[in-house]
Amino acid sequence: MKILTCPVNGPRPVSEFAYGGEVREMPDPDRATDDEWADYVFNRNGNPGVKKEWWHHLASGVWFIAERDTLKDEIRRTYLHGRESAR
Repeated sequence: MKILTCPVNGPRPVSEFAYGGEVREMPDPDRATDDEWADYVFNRNGNPGVKKEWWHHLASGVWFIAERDTLKDEIRRTYLHGRESAR
């Protein structure tokens, strides 16, 4: 069983979580061109490596960031948004 560590609730089965997508900076909607907005909405970096991803613990409603190595399928660390400390 895969385990993911919620920064609030500790280690939990991965089945208790939902993937929320890669952490990416959103362009300013008032200044972005149509091409920049389309790139943000539709394009993702699919190269293997370490990604920062949003995850949601379904039982508690906690959203947090996981740094996941997609090549090795390993979670490096998890933390709440705005708090870079690893748990």
